[in-house]
Amino acid sequence: MNLLAVSDVVTGYGPTIVNRGVSLTLAKGEIVTILGPNGAGKSTLLKAIVGLVKPRAGSIVFDGDDVTGLSADIMATRGVVLVPEGRKIFVDMTVEENLRLGAYPRRDDDAIEADLATMLAFFPILATKQRDKGGSLSGGQQQMLAIARGLMARPRVLLLDEPSLGLSPLLVKEIKAIILDIGERFGASVLLVEQNAGLALSLASRGYLMQNGRIVVSGPIAELRDMSLMRDLYLGGVAGAAS
Repeated sequence: MNLLAVSDVVTGYGPTIVNRGVSLTLAKGEIVTILGPNGAGKSTLLKAIVGLVKPRAGSIVFDGDDVTGLSADIMATRGVVLVPEGRKIFVDMTVEENLRLGAYPRRDDDAIEADLATMLAFFPILATKQRDKGGSLSGGQQQMLAIARGLMARPRVLLLDEPSLGLSPLLVKEIKAIILDIGERFGASVLLVEQNAGLALSLASRGYLMQNGRIVVSGPIAELRDMSLMRDLYLGGVAGAAS
């Protein structure tokens, strides 16, 4: 059974249509990627799933319930959480304060304290900078903080928007290891938007390729690697690479 099902979703801003009847699924424990060129509508789709953009048509079903159009705070309490492009951490707040904000929908104070300790153990670099302002962290450390903040909400589905953006190859490898561990350590399925095709294809079991607001190719990663359309539209020879 699918944990998340997006069906024929249409989104837009003013007169501009961004997503044009997009459908995808995510099962429990899966890592699924959405690939595509800039402007394809990937980030807007993630925002629609978490309630930051209201779909104009179509449906979003999470764990058997129609959640189309629910607000982001309600979606977070249900366990659907976005780690946005550009990290969007609070630069004037400490690492610990950023992490605590990730748990804002929760009321289980003892469990929040336990999860905070878990995050600092899982991201040891954050433990050493627990009292530092978020703005003092490097780009890679900020990305780790953004992911840890998302995990503090105890998500069942974690949406990651361009987690490798602007990072060095060494840091990309660290982020890859973290993403691979999310399902086993935290029980969250992952929907990944990523421009680094090698990274995305090395992480996901299935993928979707978007172009001009539509899904044009989808399937298991092994099949996508061999599709000429994938190479022609986006991958350009990097389909076999892994970061």
